[in-house]
Amino acid sequence: MAWEVFSIIGTIAFAISGAIVAMEEEYDLFGVYLLGIVTAFGGGAIRNLLIGLPVSTLWEQEMMFQIAIAAITIFFLVPHHLIRHWNRWGNFTDAIGLSAFAIQGAIYAVSLELPISAVIVAAVLTGSGGGIIRDLLARRKPLVLRDEIYAVWAAGAGLIIGLNVLQNDLFLYGLFIVITSLRVLSYIYKWKLPIRTLNKNAEQTAAFLPTNENAHR
Repeated sequence: MAWEVFSIIGTIAFAISGAIVAMEEEYDLFGVYLLGIVTAFGGGAIRNLLIGLPVSTLWEQEMMFQIAIAAITIFFLVPHHLIRHWNRWGNFTDAIGLSAFAIQGAIYAVSLELPISAVIVAAVLTGSGGGIIRDLLARRKPLVLRDEIYAVWAAGAGLIIGLNVLQNDLFLYGLFIVITSLRVLSYIYKWKLPIRTLNKNAEQTAAFLPTNENAHR
């Protein structure tokens, strides 16, 4: 039951996330649908390839495709003044999709009796694969490569599920809320992993740039 619920939640969230990016990039109606569908199902396709399942299994999810199309249609028809803060909507729906699909991918890998390393990989790829394809098609730097912590939360979900600590639905729903909240907090408070650059010019340039305080004097 939990697997189906997370599939629906992730599909809706990522379909809308893809639609938001397409609308931001001023794609036409076909582009909005295409990017929304690719975002919703891209992660699952990549996961299936890496764990040895045929990609054709995606075409068996007719209901999910209908749900994705319905979600994109509804969002496309929402009045502009309700979605003018598209950046907040996009980050929130992406966080929901990341969490839902990471858990769904991990559950799927566990059901196939794969090792814990494969469960973690399945969680990361299912949770972030669609977003990576979306950003690449929109010529953006993928969220998973940006400063804020992103795929680490998906890996954490995969690790917890792979350890088989608890597998009841209530625990999984609680984990979904935790992972979503952590991702939201990541971009609100700009939580980052350690960064090391080999670009000395960037360091030297940064040293001579005025601070925000001096720039406003």
